[in-house]
Amino acid sequence: MPLVSIILPYYRKINYVKKTINSILDQSFKDFEIILIYDDEDLHDLSVIENDFKNNPKIKIIKNSKNLGAGISRNIGIKHAIGEIIAFVDSDDFWLPDKLERQTKFMQENSLDFTFCNYDKVISSKKTIKVKSSKSILNYNDLLVSNEVGLSTVQLNKKIIMDDLFPPLKTKEDFVAWLKITKKNINAYNFPQTLVVWNKTKNSLSSNLFQKLYDGFIVFMKYEKFNFIKSLYYLLLLSINSIKRKI
Repeated sequence: MPLVSIILPYYRKINYVKKTINSILDQSFKDFEIILIYDDEDLHDLSVIENDFKNNPKIKIIKNSKNLGAGISRNIGIKHAIGEIIAFVDSDDFWLPDKLERQTKFMQENSLDFTFCNYDKVISSKKTIKVKSSKSILNYNDLLVSNEVGLSTVQLNKKIIMDDLFPPLKTKEDFVAWLKITKKNINAYNFPQTLVVWNKTKNSLSSNLFQKLYDGFIVFMKYEKFNFIKSLYYLLLLSINSIKRKI
């Protein structure tokens, strides 16, 4: 049984996903499985992916009958995972070769259930932002005002994952997940090394400012049950701190 199950939702990122998958296959740590959730009714990209990786026993492909979104696809992937540790990566992000080895060792040696690391955020060929957590340990209240946890950097102990961890939001679904976990007094621990490259891709939902603001408000209003004014207040703090990390 693999120690780590890597959850990879896929939707129309064919120019990136091969590099993403290879960055996982090239890890120095080899005790893992990749669960790719193909989230597109158009099967053209699926044939390309299967042609490139069909003979690799580490890769399991699950095909959604329709487009369900990244969050729901991750929930499906988690249900098929057999590893003790669940790691996440988006199909346009890349891991450095020792990411799994170093972060998994950090988890095991310190008996941690929720870890993340720093990452490089590639805005363009001329601009890269180094994203580092301001704290080594983040609790629920910390995350409410500043989501410093990058999705593609996270590793969780499977035993702490509740059903339907990710909600059906277009963006910020990972933010809801981290709040759910930390609300149960499980802190997020930063492994203070840069081990992931995050790419800002054209037409990405995560690059749509209006969508992110709208979903951010929904996080506080619907999922955290805050009133209207309190939701706006926390959305403002979240936005300000997000801008600060990009300066």
